[in-house]
Amino acid sequence: MLAVDGEHPYFATMMPSVTAEELQRLRLPGKRTELVRGRLVVREPAGLRHGLIAGEIALTLGQYVKQRSLGRVCTAEPGFKLEREPDTVRAPDVAFIRSEKLPDPPPEGYAQLAPDLVVEVVSPNDRPGEVLAKVGDWLNAGTRMVWVVDPGPRRVRVYRADGSETVVSEEEALNGEDVVPGFRIPVASIL
Repeated sequence: MLAVDGEHPYFATMMPSVTAEELQRLRLPGKRTELVRGRLVVREPAGLRHGLIAGEIALTLGQYVKQRSLGRVCTAEPGFKLEREPDTVRAPDVAFIRSEKLPDPPPEGYAQLAPDLVVEVVSPNDRPGEVLAKVGDWLNAGTRMVWVVDPGPRRVRVYRADGSETVVSEEEALNGEDVVPGFRIPVASIL
């Protein structure tokens, strides 16, 4: 039985509660999925602009991190298990994980950790409340900084574990602060 959440057509529950293990076995070709407190969230692919922005950030951040042996950068919406019973598995557009936090070897499935930096690129179908819920899940799980890149108004909101928030305009640069020390990227270069 497929029930659809009345508030948003992309929220669907295939059973009363889905686990991270069930999500991993689920195959929905052409869809993006996450698990939020046991509820399956299904979305359409994000689109080319979204992919270009996420790719530029991943490439630039990845080169910086690799040159300095700081850790690893991943993309392609890898799943991170942030909560259990009910399970929450979030999939960021880009994530940075410090070397000392990386499991060795990396798990085949979802990593049970919070990345140090998460980048979420706002898609045309994203609702503000959904984006803020993702930010909250990341920060509550231990992520130190979240960048929410919003192509519409051409700005980035930076959310930090200490509760502070900053808006960075396209005339300014994003700063890795103490999460990725020394890293800077002009917002105009990613939008």
